[in-house]
Amino acid sequence: MITLHTFGPAFGLPDPSPFVTKVDLLLKLSGLPFHCRAGGATALRKAPKGKLPYIEDDGTVVADSSLIRRHLEQRHGIDFDRGLSESERGIAWAAEKLCEDHLYWLVVHMRWIDPANFARGPARFFDALPAPARPLVKAMIVRQMRRTLHGQGAGRYDDAERTFLADRALGSLAAILGDKPYLMGAAPCGADAGVFAFVLGILCPHFEGEPRRSAEAHPNLVAYADRLTRQHYPDFARLA
Repeated sequence: MITLHTFGPAFGLPDPSPFVTKVDLLLKLSGLPFHCRAGGATALRKAPKGKLPYIEDDGTVVADSSLIRRHLEQRHGIDFDRGLSESERGIAWAAEKLCEDHLYWLVVHMRWIDPANFARGPARFFDALPAPARPLVKAMIVRQMRRTLHGQGAGRYDDAERTFLADRALGSLAAILGDKPYLMGAAPCGADAGVFAFVLGILCPHFEGEPRRSAEAHPNLVAYADRLTRQHYPDFARLA
C-alpha cells in the first residue's frame, strides 16, 4: 500500500499545503489503495527533498507532487488525462503550473508576510517550541521567507501589483473552467487535483487577502471548489 506523508489537516483545510492536497486527490482519482501519515516537522526532516509531500510505494520513495504523478503513471499504468487531446493536455498542464509556479508565491506572501494572517496561520506551526525560543524562531523564518519571496519576485511587488497578478491568474483559471464541472470537461483530469487544491486554499476563510477576494469574484471557481470538496473531502465541505 502507498503511504502519503502529509502535514495533516489545518485551518479548515485537508492539509495546509496545496501540494499535499494535490497528491492526496491524485491518489483518490487513481483508485490505488493508500493511507496518509501526518508527520509535520518530523516528516519534513525525513523528506528526500526537504519538503512535503512524498510517498513510499513498495520500497520506492518519491518526492515532489509532479514527480509523484509521473511515478503513479509509469509504475501503475494510470493516465490521469485519459480522453484529452494533445492540445487539452497542454492547457491542463499549463493551468496546473500557473497555480504552482505563480499563484503559489502570492499565497505564500498572503499567509506569511501579512502579520494578521501569519498570526492566525503559519505562526501556529511553532507552538510546539519552548516559549522563550518561539519569537526568535518565528522572526528568523519570516526573514528567510521575505528573502525567498524577494528572490523569486513576488516580494518585490506592491499590494496593487500583487492584486493585479492574482486577478489575471484566477480570471484565467475561471475562463478555462467556464461552465464545465471539471477543468477540461465532464470528467476530472490530472490537473484538477492541483488546480482544486490551490483554489480551495485561496478560498480558505481562515485567511484574508486579495487572492481570496479575487477567487470569490468568480462564482464558477467557488462552485468548483465546493463541488470537489463535497465529492472527495466531505468533512471539510462548507455548510450551505
